[in-house]
Amino acid sequence: MTNIILCGGSGTRLWPISRTLMPKQFVKLFDAQSLFQLTVERNQSICDKQFIVSNTEQYFLAVDQLEELNATSNAFLLEPVGRNTAPAIALACFAFDPEEIVLVSPSDHLIKDQESYIKVVARAKELAIEGDLVTFGIKPEYAETGYGYIEAEGENVAAFHEKPDALRAENYFDAGNYFWNSGMFCFKAGVFLEELKISAPEIYDTSLQAYMKAKNDEVNSKGREVGYEMIRIAHEDMAAIPEDSIDYAVMEKSNKVKMVASDIGWSDMGSFDALYEELPKDKDNNVSLATKLGSMSENITDNAYNNLIVSDKLVAAIDVDDLLIVDTVDALLISKKGSSQKVKDAVKILKERNSELPNIHLTAHRPWGTYTILDELDSYKVKRIVVKPGKRLSLQKHFHRSEHWIVVSGTATVTRGEDEYLVRANESTYIPIGEIHRLENVGKIPLVMIEAQVGEYLGEDDIVRISDDFTRV
Repeated sequence: MTNIILCGGSGTRLWPISRTLMPKQFVKLFDAQSLFQLTVERNQSICDKQFIVSNTEQYFLAVDQLEELNATSNAFLLEPVGRNTAPAIALACFAFDPEEIVLVSPSDHLIKDQESYIKVVARAKELAIEGDLVTFGIKPEYAETGYGYIEAEGENVAAFHEKPDALRAENYFDAGNYFWNSGMFCFKAGVFLEELKISAPEIYDTSLQAYMKAKNDEVNSKGREVGYEMIRIAHEDMAAIPEDSIDYAVMEKSNKVKMVASDIGWSDMGSFDALYEELPKDKDNNVSLATKLGSMSENITDNAYNNLIVSDKLVAAIDVDDLLIVDTVDALLISKKGSSQKVKDAVKILKERNSELPNIHLTAHRPWGTYTILDELDSYKVKRIVVKPGKRLSLQKHFHRSEHWIVVSGTATVTRGEDEYLVRANESTYIPIGEIHRLENVGKIPLVMIEAQVGEYLGEDDIVRISDDFTRV
């Protein structure tokens, strides 16, 4: 059985912790582990291999976190643009033998009861072998309006239902045969593709064309040698695929659908309210979480109860109850508990303002390391850049800015035009506008440097890549 792990999505309801380039599945919220890492560990013991479907901007986050687990993935499939779950699963299934059993797992779910999880997956596998499309229905703990529901009679699915209003959710809960739709699936790759071809032929055809035209690369975790198989879909081919979920495209139309009732300690971690429920609390039911370490922190609370406080600063909360306080370097969220589903509305407003806040933190993770914006005005930007040992940036040039590099620690190997030279700690170099250049760390310790950009335009899209170890464009 192959585990398909879906890593798409930006987790807007967990903003400002979750951003497009560091979505919630990669944020280390649980004892310094991410939801992605927990998903990998949970499924390694029950699957023969894992196949990760990721956005091209996020795959290196997955690679780095797999390295931390000493885990390996047999393959990645990289999507240049998201088209929802039906195309993502189809593209993965084209890579398998039609008889291969696949377990589809979102990467941003929390499952606490591993023993029960193993049992329900085993039952789903039995049904999949018989030719069924199996979904996992979560036994509801309360009347929830934020989830879709599955109406079932035993393992037979009667109907799928959209997210209900409060009254209908109460009716579903009282009925006893309605289950939360988990978004997890199990089936033969060929059976799914056959049903997709019948119910959504345009998605099937365009996905097949995209897969047949895909590039197959092999890279290791260092980005240069053979290791992971990587299937890379072209942007124009991905964009041609209609966008739809597996539920709408296949599951709601097929007569081969079965459901396994699952009481597995599941949460989709879709809001700060859900996060609050899953974290340890003090005697006053307050949760204090440090964003950088994913560990508990010690804030000051005085006559304050039932609050979630996420911050790397010390927070003093006095005479406040039922608040969500989420503080990052560049954004602060304050909300009443129970209203965290509305966070996505704030993100929508930011996007309408063309703000970068939904997309990226001040510290950005790249395949070669990180950069942190220290200061920025219209005509200059100052960054702290950390390059991992053995990694290098792309060979590139800029049309609108020059760059000054000052090495703080480590040794930089600099390519500038036809020249290559070393820059050591407390030394500097200058990259003129339009000059082809590259920064590399061939040492054994991280390279730390300060970059001062000066120019009329300082956006990250002013990069023309000549060559790149990570095959970015």
